[in-house]
Amino acid sequence: MFKSVLIAEDHQMTSISLRKIIKDFSETDADYVYDCDEAYSRVQIGQRNGKPYDLLVTDLSFVDEGRSSAIKDGKELIQKVRALQPGTKVLIFSGEHKPEIIRPLFDELQINGYVCKGRQDSKELTDALRKLCEGRIYMPSQLSGSPRKGPVYQFTDYDLRLITLLSKGFRQKEIPALLEEINIRPSSLSSVEKKLNTMRESLGFTNNEQLVACCKDAGLL
Repeated sequence: MFKSVLIAEDHQMTSISLRKIIKDFSETDADYVYDCDEAYSRVQIGQRNGKPYDLLVTDLSFVDEGRSSAIKDGKELIQKVRALQPGTKVLIFSGEHKPEIIRPLFDELQINGYVCKGRQDSKELTDALRKLCEGRIYMPSQLSGSPRKGPVYQFTDYDLRLITLLSKGFRQKEIPALLEEINIRPSSLSSVEKKLNTMRESLGFTNNEQLVACCKDAGLL
């Protein structure tokens, strides 16, 4: 469960609804702000006090009230939070439904989840929170069947063996010895590193955790 949550949402009723959903799910009283500058300030304060946020829930767009803002939108906020505190999970809750806008947020910003505002958003938010708690990624239905740039990666049995070991908590450098024990080749560290790197590059990922989450979401593990 999430112990510390920050909501960045400029509509009061939406913010109230989000806080209730998070409270019902994890018994956590989420902090909330109405603009990106204040959100980033809260993240900085939390880090300085040794109480970093586990989760940031943010919209993409914020109403321009005529004030001078250093951070213009949710995307820029996520970039700054990621740079300051990479371990914070990010869930976007937005009215933007276009796949061509949503998919790059996963590919480029490595967000953990995206929920579109709509009739079923309460249930989808709860589902997203559950997946994020499990270390998985939550993708909206709008991305189902939408084309992705670049080739579709086909996992081999060897690929899935490596990812399964990672999902069980084994470190990359421990995998060669485990492969040797069960007589699977290639088993050298360089071969394992090269294979994992190929998978990450093909899928646009930057770390092994994303590989594990991707395979779990696809039902491959």
